[in-house]
Formats: sequence, C-alpha cells, structure tokens
Amino acid sequence: MFEARPVAAYGTPLPPGSATLRVTAETGRRLLLQRGDTELVAFALDRPDEVVRFPAPWPRDPINTVAVAGDLSVAVFAGVHALRAVEPGGRLRWEVRHGCWDSGCFEQHESYEEYAGGDDHRYPDTGSAVFSPDGSLVWAHVRSEDAVEGAEVWLVLDAADGRVLARAETGTVAAGSDHIPHPDPAQMGLSIGEGQDGVPLRWGRFDGRELTVEYLGSDERVLLAVSPSGKRLLTVTHYQESLALHDADGGAVLCELDADGTVPVPPTAEPLGEDENGEPDFDLRWDYHAGFVDEDTVVTATAESDEEWGLARHWLVAAEPLRLLGEIRYPFPVRGYPYTLGDGTWATVGEGGDTVHVWELGARG
Repeated sequence: MFEARPVAAYGTPLPPGSATLRVTAETGRRLLLQRGDTELVAFALDRPDEVVRFPAPWPRDPINTVAVAGDLSVAVFAGVHALRAVEPGGRLRWEVRHGCWDSGCFEQHESYEEYAGGDDHRYPDTGSAVFSPDGSLVWAHVRSEDAVEGAEVWLVLDAADGRVLARAETGTVAAGSDHIPHPDPAQMGLSIGEGQDGVPLRWGRFDGRELTVEYLGSDERVLLAVSPSGKRLLTVTHYQESLALHDADGGAVLCELDADGTVPVPPTAEPLGEDENGEPDFDLRWDYHAGFVDEDTVVTATAESDEEWGLARHWLVAAEPLRLLGEIRYPFPVRGYPYTLGDGTWATVGEGGDTVHVWELGARG
C-alpha cells in the first residue's frame, strides 16, 4: 500500500454536470480543460487564476476532440466536418475542412449549420487532434476530403496557419481516436478504436517533408502512454486484460502484466460468474487510462471493473519488468482515473466532480 501525498487542489470553473473534464500534460505543460456546451475553459496548473475561455464553434463533443496549445494561445476543435483553430475571444486563426465523420455521408460540408439537428448526423464517428509538445505542429486524424469510401488520413499541420505539411492514409475505419504525444515533436502515436473490429495502433514520424506511418501490434492494443524518455510505450489489450510495455523503436513487447491473478479481489466482492476453468470470476480489468509517473513507474487503475463494488482503485506498477507494487491509498475518496502529469505527480477528480487534486507518492504503508 502506498500513501498519496496531496500537492495541490483546484476548483473547476464550470459546474461538473455542464462540462466534460480532462487534465493533461501532453504539451509539456499541465493543463485543466473543461468543454462546456458553448465554450472551452482552460487554465495551467501553475497559474490557476488565469482562466482562458474559447468560444466553441459547435456543440459539445467528447473532450478528446479538443486540443489546446501549451501557452493557451489557441485551441483546435476537431469536429464532424472540420478542424477549427480558435483563439481566446473567438477569433478564427484557421480552418481545415475534411470529409464528414458521419458514416453514411460522403459530402464535404461548408459549415456545421448544414447538418445541425439532422437525425442522420446525430451519432457520427470522431477523429482527434493534438499539438506537438513544442507547439509547432498539429497532428490530426480526419476523414479524407475526397473520400468516396470514407478513407481516413493522418495530417501534420503547421500550428500557426493550418497549412497541411504532410499526410498519409491510416487504413482504418474509426469510431474514435486518440493521440499520444512523444517527447520528440516529429513523432506521434495514434490509437484508433474500431469498436468490436479492433484497435489499430499507428506510429507516425515526420521528417519535415513526409509522414511515415508504422503499424504497431496486431490491432488489439490501445496506446496509453509514452515514457518521459520516449523509449517505452505502454498499452492495454482491447478488452483490458493485460498491460504491456513496448520498445518505442519498432514496438516490440518487452513484458506484460495480466489483471487477473495480479489485482487483489476486493474483500466484499461477489463473483460475477465462473471462468473457463469453473473458478469464481470477478472480471477484474485494467482501465483505458494509465501513465508514467517517471521513467520506471506507472500509475494505473481498475476503476471501471471496481465500479461493480462501489470502488475506484488505483495501482502503482513497476515498469520493467511490469509488476504490481501496491495499491495507492488516498486520504479521501476519489473517482475515475488517474491523470499522470509527467513530473512525478498525477491528478484525480474528487467525488463531487468539481475539484481536481494533484498527488505525489508518500510513504509506503
């Protein structure tokens, strides 16, 4: 058992029921983001009093369809038909239109108003976008603008003006996607969810002129994090049974850690059934959220499967080889997942959803 030592706490600018929340350090700066119905609100954890607001160009989408530059000068909204870079106050910096993310639509829309409120665009698939750690590039996964069959492409854009610097097809049929930055701005990971069909993992390298895309794994692993050095990748299997550590150069699996047989069963838990061997099955699984506290240590969770018993347990895991070090104990209840922040700390959301707490490792209990 490891004690979590509190470092700081932050109130959220928007009420929890009116906005989605994310804490991220993907640009190298620790940011709190809330996506409301009409605006995106952000502040840096090192300057919590300087709240920046970006008017939203279309209604609320999942938070992973929004990217914010580390200096809070611009936000990129990845929508159904376009990428739109918006400055605080609402000034449009640039827009890049692409093919529609609705699976049955092959048009290139001029504006959101063309399909707003239509039943046929109510549940579109989604892409994603992210700034490179140095803020010079935007990487974006979109539908091709000239796609007859809805082909998907990976774009590298100039963050200043939206110029497309390079592009490559992903060979995927996405329901959604998520970018995982590498410390090197010229490299990027892209996890693409295809529902029951798999979770293709792509690795991109941009040499200043061309984007080279490498296919990693067998479409059965979700990329969760890149280590601070950039030498290791962390993934979880599609159905969350096993964590794996990979060599970032080529993606070879270095070691794995199964949830079953590793994560302790809660004392009050009742079996959900029987496994293939007739043993009690508690269906313990890793979450889709985990990250490196430092080069050799990972914080992960089993909050999704623990929910059955009213828990949200977080775990400290040694990186190589992957092995469970122990449960992280908090002085008060937290909910959901841990968000690692790249500096030896991680963040959690309080039970009420209106406070974000930052932690560091304390004593071992």
